[in-house]
Amino acid sequence: MIKVCVCVCVCVCVCKMVVYRFLGVGGPVLVTGLIPRFSARFYNNLTNNNNNNNNNKLKNKNPVRSVSGLRDATHTLSTHTHSGSVCVAEREVRVRFAPSPTGFLHLGGLRTALYNFLFAKQHGGTFILRLEDTDQSRIVHGAAQDIEHTLEWAGIPPDESASRGGVYGPYVQSERLSLYSAAAASLIESGHAYYCFCTNHRLELLKKEALHRGQTPRYDNRCRHLHADQVQENLAQGKPHAIRFGLHAEAEPFEDLVFGWTGHAVGEVEGDPVILKNDGFPTYHLANVVDDAHMHVSHVLRGAEWLTSTCKHLQLYRALRTTPPTYAHLPLLLNPDGTKLSKRQGDIYISHFRQQGALPEALLDLITNCGSGFNSNRIGRNLNELISEFNVSKIVTHSAVLDLRKLPEFNRVHLQQRIEDGLQCRLLVDEVKNLLTLTYNDLIQERDVLDHNYILRVLHMRKRHISSVKDLVSPVYSYLWLRPSVSWQQLEEMSSESHDIIAHVMLVIKGRNGEYTPEFLTAELKLIAKTLKKTKYSSVMKILRLALTGQQGPSVGEIMVSLGEDEVCCRLQRILEA
Repeated sequence: MIKVCVCVCVCVCVCKMVVYRFLGVGGPVLVTGLIPRFSARFYNNLTNNNNNNNNNKLKNKNPVRSVSGLRDATHTLSTHTHSGSVCVAEREVRVRFAPSPTGFLHLGGLRTALYNFLFAKQHGGTFILRLEDTDQSRIVHGAAQDIEHTLEWAGIPPDESASRGGVYGPYVQSERLSLYSAAAASLIESGHAYYCFCTNHRLELLKKEALHRGQTPRYDNRCRHLHADQVQENLAQGKPHAIRFGLHAEAEPFEDLVFGWTGHAVGEVEGDPVILKNDGFPTYHLANVVDDAHMHVSHVLRGAEWLTSTCKHLQLYRALRTTPPTYAHLPLLLNPDGTKLSKRQGDIYISHFRQQGALPEALLDLITNCGSGFNSNRIGRNLNELISEFNVSKIVTHSAVLDLRKLPEFNRVHLQQRIEDGLQCRLLVDEVKNLLTLTYNDLIQERDVLDHNYILRVLHMRKRHISSVKDLVSPVYSYLWLRPSVSWQQLEEMSSESHDIIAHVMLVIKGRNGEYTPEFLTAELKLIAKTLKKTKYSSVMKILRLALTGQQGPSVGEIMVSLGEDEVCCRLQRILEA
């Protein structure tokens, strides 16, 4: 009877898939109706539990479902692909970004968080921040706070998190240990997991033997076959133990929103994985499944490095009798030389870019521009445009090359947009004031360079030439804030007509009829040069640039407009009086 039911289920699912493909609607993302084919021991336990209503321990005594409210197994997946896009119906979209606080947030993590945020906002869903801190030995102090603060700085704050709260908390895995213990106990009770008493010494020997034979190290599943009496005796003696999940050998097919239909027979190439360590902390495999189920996560957008492990996770979902989410595995970010972005690279942390003056929208634009998932790749997109243009079906499977040498260009474009926005520009003026105070402090004398209108004019004059407001306090632009020390002798060495040049320039400024632009000033300076007998136009420019800045700089016309007519006259008058 069981075999007949299995055949019927398989036939129905296959028929549905054929109909879906014929109609062009893509079919369900995950074939959740198929009964898994476990090894004989696990298969018998599963079918006995399903058919024996009087002794159905999973149904009546499942600690995970009763304590934590895991999703009802009858809650089926409603997301499917249609005409190349993702249609979300009936089910609330809930996504999560689940980093480990083993370091500060870097570009790869920011990209994953951003894609989750975009997907959630595009579908009116919820973006969750969950901290996976089960590896207590690698936790970096302050990393957890840095991750959330960085997301807020980037303009993609979570809707639910440890600091913001939510109905499915706690949002830190180390505070959810009872959930994982209950889930592991449930899996042991149903026959899908078992106690492992192997010592670290034995496991290390297995690894060395496999490497000696040129094989991939794997656990030999020895403790899966321990007799129940031996297990009870070991437990009674207090022997240290972990809990392993029994993988079945067959492939677990699923449809990934990026990679399409895929499946890996992980049970044939890997040993049974540990799901609960002897210190009571879970491994990633159990924790992410339990948490995603408990938090009603509908879609998991994560790195492609987890694609193979997804088959383990689907087996865990099936063993816990709860519906898995839809998966979309994101391609890796690579350096221009083809190597993978690594935490060992000091220049990939977001804190590094913040210190360099990078704008959050420029970073978001860069990491989306280098990859895929959008209708177009153009510089200058803001967050709202990224939300509207994001299309998960357009994400390609090959890795994306991230060229950080392009960041200054992206930052310049977005900085210009801020300068041209009234409210944003006022904030930039305040930022420049703070930078000036920190950079020059007591060196700023004789005039108020912290005047709002003056800084505003400088920003508009230099907006096409700077990539960061920090550029304005670099030595190149120091002439904007500090008056140069130039002697009359220096100018005389350049031309004996220096006095006449400066006097003519001051007359032009004072006699102008309201016009004061780089174009107007350049034309007037050319006319002055024509009246001179010994000095060419190029030398006139060098003399004025030295008099006004004491160094090299942009065109004299731009310098004069940036400084303003009053300051130009003041600097030139000082030289005449020297």
